[in-house]
Amino acid sequence: MEKVRIGVAGTGHLGNLHTKMLAQISNVDLVGVFDADTSKAQKVASEHGTKAYASLEDLLRDIQAISIATTTTTHYDVACQALGRGLHTFIEKPITETIDQAKKLVALAEKNNVSIQVGHIERFNPAILALEQYKIRPLFIESHRLAQFNPRGSDVAVVLDLMIHDIDLILSLVKSPVVRVDANGVSVVSGSEDIANARLQFENGCVANVTASRISQNKMRKMRLFQNDAYISIDFSQGLSEVFRLVDEGDPNVKPTMMLGKIDQGTRKRIIVYEQPEVKEVNALKYELELFAKSVQDGTEPPVTGRDGLQALEVAQEILKEIAANTAHLMGNVQK
Repeated sequence: MEKVRIGVAGTGHLGNLHTKMLAQISNVDLVGVFDADTSKAQKVASEHGTKAYASLEDLLRDIQAISIATTTTTHYDVACQALGRGLHTFIEKPITETIDQAKKLVALAEKNNVSIQVGHIERFNPAILALEQYKIRPLFIESHRLAQFNPRGSDVAVVLDLMIHDIDLILSLVKSPVVRVDANGVSVVSGSEDIANARLQFENGCVANVTASRISQNKMRKMRLFQNDAYISIDFSQGLSEVFRLVDEGDPNVKPTMMLGKIDQGTRKRIIVYEQPEVKEVNALKYELELFAKSVQDGTEPPVTGRDGLQALEVAQEILKEIAANTAHLMGNVQK
């Protein structure tokens, strides 16, 4: 089978990583890179043994798929050009700045019979992959994604920069429409919100409390899931998941790391077990790019579709709308 001819648009921090990973994937022919900063593009190209293109148009003519790692504000324009040429397109998160832009990209991809994959990388975190054996049916979710300030990414609010990782993951786990959003946020060091909290209510009754900050002293990337008979703790930084659950005593399918107790009430004898599921050795970025290339080769749907990216963006924008409304209300009270 022929290799997938892929190019990279954008050679900043993420674009450099994309180029590095794509150069290592066996079924990928890394054709070249493009960046408006030609010296940056040439540096990245030489580091990874590929070609720096003088224009985006030249690159698009030579490839069948593209990885877009430019700034969020340029995602739409670059993706429009790629999809318009019938190229399969990987777009870093968030898919676009606006919902209207995302809808247009999804429609353009469907019209030209090509796919969009959105770079929601936490779907491929080893801690999440380790949970594939479990039935995830959360009723309450709490997540914290805290980081020290870095100017990279501060061109958009923290909701689009960091929180959207957890929004996408929560939507993929709950699999139910969001029916209510409450949110607050504060701008501290940039021109948009640097810390935000949102409470999402789902049609099936699940509630998610989501916090993101890019002005924290210490890093944290954790999520906790609570459901009937189970509590699951996920540490994205460590790539580690821990599961505490109730199981029937004597269940031959259960091989716990540790037994924590026994419940003798009622006719069902159950035990509380602690499990630390085996973690796969996976580079999440490389893995999601491998799956993108495979979907192009096989003509199958990518694991995180353009519609998934649109759905996450819709929730993120609703959060930003609620933050703006609450901020305006607060400022109105202060001025009285």
